[in-house]
Amino acid sequence: MNPPQIVSADQWLVARKQLLAKEKELTRRRDELARERRALPWVRIEKPYAFEGAAGKQTLSDLFAGRSQLAVYHFMLGPGWKEGCPSCSLLSDHLDGTLPHLAARDVTLAAVSRAPYAEILPFKQRMGWHFDWVSSHDSDFNRDFHVSFSKEELHSGAFDYNYGKNGFPSEEAPGISVFAKDDSGAVFHTYSAYARGGEPLIAAYYILDMVPKGRNEEGLPWPMAWVRHHDRYGTSAA
Repeated sequence: MNPPQIVSADQWLVARKQLLAKEKELTRRRDELARERRALPWVRIEKPYAFEGAAGKQTLSDLFAGRSQLAVYHFMLGPGWKEGCPSCSLLSDHLDGTLPHLAARDVTLAAVSRAPYAEILPFKQRMGWHFDWVSSHDSDFNRDFHVSFSKEELHSGAFDYNYGKNGFPSEEAPGISVFAKDDSGAVFHTYSAYARGGEPLIAAYYILDMVPKGRNEEGLPWPMAWVRHHDRYGTSAA
C-alpha cells in the first residue's frame, strides 16, 4: 500500500481542514435533502396486501406493530432460492442494533421478501437476525413496489426499476420503502429508494470510505463482488 504523499503534521492539518470544509458542506446538503424527502407528498395504500411471518398472516397495517411509521427493506430472496442475496445480507447485518432506537422514535423496521416464509425462516436463523421478516409471496407487494420482475422483463433488459427503464441481473431487486399511518388507521406510501439508495444503511461501507484502501472494489466484476454472507468469509465458498 503506497501513501499518496508523506508530509509533516502541520501540512497534514492544513489539508485536513480543507477537506473538513467540504465534509461540512456535504453534511448541510444531506440535511437539506432529508428535509425535502420528508416533504414529499403521500400516496394512500388502497390494496389489501397480505404477508406471512412469525406472527402468522398479517396486513401492511399489522406490520407497523402499533407505531405510526414503518420502514420496509426489500430483501432479495425469491421463491426456491437456497439463501438470501449476500449484499442484502451485508446491509441486514446492520439492522438489529437499530431496532430499539427506531422504536423509541415511533418507527418499526421490517424486511419483506417474495420467498415463502418457510424458506425465509431457516436463512434468518442461520444469520442470527432478530428483525421482523415477512413473506409477500401471496400478494402483489413486490411487483407494485418494483422489486420483483418476470422472466419476460428480465429478457427485455429494460424494465421499471429505480424510477426508469433500467436493467437488473436478477428477478429480485433491493430497495427500501417507507410508510406512515394516520390516526384513522389509513396507510400511506411516503418514500422509496432503490439500487445505491439503500447504501446509507451499510455502516461498514462508511468505515471503509475512511480507511486508506477505501472500498477497494476497482477491478472486480461488479462493485460488491467481494461481499459474502458473514459466516462465509475465510471459507472455500468465499
